[in-house]
Amino acid sequence: MRAWSAPEVPQLREKGPAVALFDTATQAKVTTVPDGPARLYVCGITPYDATHMGHAATYVGFDLLNRAWRNAGHEVVFVENVTDVDDPLLERAAKVSVDWTELAERETELYRQDMQALRVIPPDHLVGAVESIPLAVDLVEKLEETGSIYRVDDDLYFSVTADPAFGHESNLDRETMLELYAERGGDPDRPGKKDPLDCVVWRGPREGEPSWESPLGPGRPGWHIECAAIAREHLGAAFDVQGGGSDLVFPHHEMCAGHAHVADPSAPFAKVYSHAGMVAYDGEKMSKSRGNLVFVSALRNSDVDPMAIRLALLRHHYRSDWEWLDSDLWDAVDTLADWRRALSLGAGAPAGPVVTEVLAAMADDLDAPRAVAAVQGWVDATLGTTGHLADTSDEDASITIHALLDAALGLAL
Repeated sequence: MRAWSAPEVPQLREKGPAVALFDTATQAKVTTVPDGPARLYVCGITPYDATHMGHAATYVGFDLLNRAWRNAGHEVVFVENVTDVDDPLLERAAKVSVDWTELAERETELYRQDMQALRVIPPDHLVGAVESIPLAVDLVEKLEETGSIYRVDDDLYFSVTADPAFGHESNLDRETMLELYAERGGDPDRPGKKDPLDCVVWRGPREGEPSWESPLGPGRPGWHIECAAIAREHLGAAFDVQGGGSDLVFPHHEMCAGHAHVADPSAPFAKVYSHAGMVAYDGEKMSKSRGNLVFVSALRNSDVDPMAIRLALLRHHYRSDWEWLDSDLWDAVDTLADWRRALSLGAGAPAGPVVTEVLAAMADDLDAPRAVAAVQGWVDATLGTTGHLADTSDEDASITIHALLDAALGLAL
């Protein structure tokens, strides 16, 4: 699947520190130590509607990781999926009387445009669920060899008890798992399952639904096996970071890890599991079911500067839960006007300390609010309290800060 065009990202003279991330599995901050290129997998969209601010916050958040690794001197291999066949997509297509493939293609293209506008570095491999079906089939067959797969009617299920480490990633008790599984697309009450938490890895044919022939019989992959198979194919075992929204901690990331652990017990699925917080609007988490969505494309089409959208996101730590306020966007517009005025002066307050502070902030669990505050300090020192050029000592400050804003924060001003 085609990704979007990559932005030109400047290379900084100063090297950033090693990057530490909060790991959901260990509940501690972990310093990433890539062996060769840093390897990142981020769970992508199910393309049945446009990119909203919750999506944007997640993908901008992990774009910051990509940039922090690059600034620390690492090459990066970044993989992302698109779940271009799944129940929510099929349900949406039926509701609006549109062919499901047409809907998926349209919304995926809109997602590409949104990510390009926000200067998110594209994945090296953007892989659709449909094109990854052979990978999913191969992984199911490998799991069958371990005895961890069983049949219920025409569907194949993965037995979670086959993975001794099941639950390690999410750290949840069984009661909470069962509750979340029912809420997030699972079928704990289905008769014939060995364990209510067992998940479907191959969904047999249903009338009116797409289906593919395979050695497993006709059908299509389950959601969790899709991501596990794509990540294993393009990143191998024990890759550096598995990322996504916090609503994916369970069951999705737990199940992905379970599939991979059973298929290859010698290595973990990912070294670190990193999760972005949820974004609310009008007091509740943004979701299509509630209809409380703020779309990136709608703002872009109303002539809002995409860099203002990105700055509004950067003012919140990627792991925090927060609420989108329209006033935050307009504050970001005003802030960028001040920043551009300071940058237009050429000379400015010393840039070296700002570079060091921003790189340190981004290496410390992607602390974008701290980095933004450091830049604002430079702007205030450059403009002075009157809004005019203050005493300066760095003739190349504007060039340095321009490069820093893009390389570390993805802001092209």
